[in-house]
Amino acid sequence: MDSELLALSASVGAACRQHQLLLATAESCTGGWAAQVITHTAGSSEWFERGFVTYSNPAKVDMLGVRQETLDRHGAVSPETAAEMAAGALKNSKAMISLAITGIAGPTGGSPGKPVGTVCFAWCRVGETAVAETAVFGGDREAVRRQAVLHALRGLLVRLDAA
Repeated sequence: MDSELLALSASVGAACRQHQLLLATAESCTGGWAAQVITHTAGSSEWFERGFVTYSNPAKVDMLGVRQETLDRHGAVSPETAAEMAAGALKNSKAMISLAITGIAGPTGGSPGKPVGTVCFAWCRVGETAVAETAVFGGDREAVRRQAVLHALRGLLVRLDAA
């Protein structure tokens, strides 16, 4: 396992324990990679509640409650969808904080408005509105996915440190 990812996961775990928060993940383009990094961390069962891999649009609707209207209007790769994924991860788990990742890892699937490497993220705490953002990463499929996991965990750590 990548040492940078492991160190970040350990920091997220320490912050979750400090604030007594359980985490849930909702992933699409990363296919559970964030959950894999988290569960590679010894003791993660103390702070990681569950992960959702919702690669297809029907899975996003069925498992996370993403509205079909959101998918139709904004697409699967949008801050709006990421926000609904993060909120849905909380609603469908016992977690108190969540992260969501949805994007276009490539090598195909991009468009002029959403090129390959576009990834949308969201983070949400129980009782709060999800915060979403979009980033565009370079490199091949593996590089885009790795950068997405790093970005998601770094964003989560920022929000945990601000708690």
